[in-house]
Amino acid sequence: MTAQPSFDDGLDRLETLVQQLESGSLSLEEALARFEEGVQLSQALQKQLAEAQRRVEVLKAGLGGEYRAEPLDEAKGSR
Repeated sequence: MTAQPSFDDGLDRLETLVQQLESGSLSLEEALARFEEGVQLSQALQKQLAEAQRRVEVLKAGLGGEYRAEPLDEAKGSR
């Protein structure tokens, strides 16, 4: 299994792909390959954002309004 790029690296790569597609200089096969990579990368980035949002919610969900961190595995079971 390949390592997932950091969010910033993924965003940079997605921006590069968009620029390549917008340039109009790619062949149809190259454009389709870049588009497919972009869709997959976009989905991975959406998952990273959703996970970050969930982690923030866990941190804010302390008892009595207190902020506290909980292990992610326990938080999944409580939902």
